[in-house]
Amino acid sequence: FSESGVPQLVQPMIWDYAADLDVEGKVHLVEKYRRCGFSKVWFASAFKGATGVNQSLTLIGHHLKNHLQWLKVASNSPADVLEGIALTGWQRYDHFSVLCELLPVAIPSLAVCLQALKNGGYSEKIKENVEKLLGMSNLETEAFMR
Repeated sequence: FSESGVPQLVQPMIWDYAADLDVEGKVHLVEKYRRCGFSKVWFASAFKGATGVNQSLTLIGHHLKNHLQWLKVASNSPADVLEGIALTGWQRYDHFSVLCELLPVAIPSLAVCLQALKNGGYSEKIKENVEKLLGMSNLETEAFMR
């Protein structure tokens, strides 16, 4: 496959929005891409819009867990293989559905996910930082915000 020249022209993107994504399976997938000649891969997560067809509010905890799992994949993969991570934010659960989780209700989730990626994890201190940045007194990650 590497003789085709394709690995020098493209970088694969591995998509998974699950809160419990299979870290070991993704690490093996990264290794397979490396063996095929791809020097870089991308990961794709979601900060909103991937949890239900009629979801109106964003369950931050689901997306935070997804990003924490991606951090585990990155830390268990060769250091030079990850080109980046695309944080997707879907407006529709699928092409035939109504709009869901509009951006304004998902901004806290985006902030939490970005801070978790930036800091390599999530803690009470990071939560307090996000609350301060957003001007919120109590950021709820495990239930819907009031």
